Amino acid sequence: MVERADRAPVGTFYAPGAWSTRVELGESAAHHAGVKRLATGDAVRLTNGEGMRALGTIDELARRRLTVAVDPDTIEHAPRLPHVELWTPVGDRERMLLLAEKATELGVSSWRPVTYRRSRSVSPRGEGDAFRDKVRLRMISALEQSGGAWLPSTHAEVPLDAALGSAGERSGLLLDHGGPALPSLLAGVQPPVAIALGPEGGLEPEELDAFRLAGWRSASLGRNVLRFETAGLAALAIVRAFMIEP
Repeated sequence: MVERADRAPVGTFYAPGAWSTRVELGESAAHHAGVKRLATGDAVRLTNGEGMRALGTIDELARRRLTVAVDPDTIEHAPRLPHVELWTPVGDRERMLLLAEKATELGVSSWRPVTYRRSRSVSPRGEGDAFRDKVRLRMISALEQSGGAWLPSTHAEVPLDAALGSAGERSGLLLDHGGPALPSLLAGVQPPVAIALGPEGGLEPEELDAFRLAGWRSASLGRNVLRFETAGLAALAIVRAFMIEP
């Protein structure tokens, strides 16, 4: 049943993998539909987090199952955005989850947590496989909310030296109030781009030196001292806006 798929969708559902004309989702999606008071015949959008999106209608809604009939004429394959990776400090759990959620809405490509010396004093801090699963679930929710096409890749937390050693070729921007204004640097920046945020309390001098020796450029967001999640979202929004094709 797809004759009502031209109606504006009232919800987006994450449906990983390949699909064609019919998608069956599980209990979580059925619960989500119930919370949004959706019913059979309502128009919805699907995203698989790998660039594929489509419109469809709810064909069946039960307590533990949601089935969507996909309109094949609406299936699209969205191109990847220019690659922007966010190096977030291992810090307060809730603030990291907030950053992961909003960064997904802004189209971050990759999420890389870095353990700094001052990360060790934070409690409770976001680290470990269980927390990484929470990050992914928060990202999926943000992808559904924003109707995005690409789910960010996520990495396990590593110390700074390991992160720098595996960074590869990329334009590295370290948020540091002592650097030039971030927008002034972007004309010479080509993707892939990595944006690094310091931990609560700031970077140690040797950590700053490590970034500089690795070729990263300092970039400022202004004179105010920002929390890491605020700084990360502001920088990501600026970089993303600069990379929008005319």
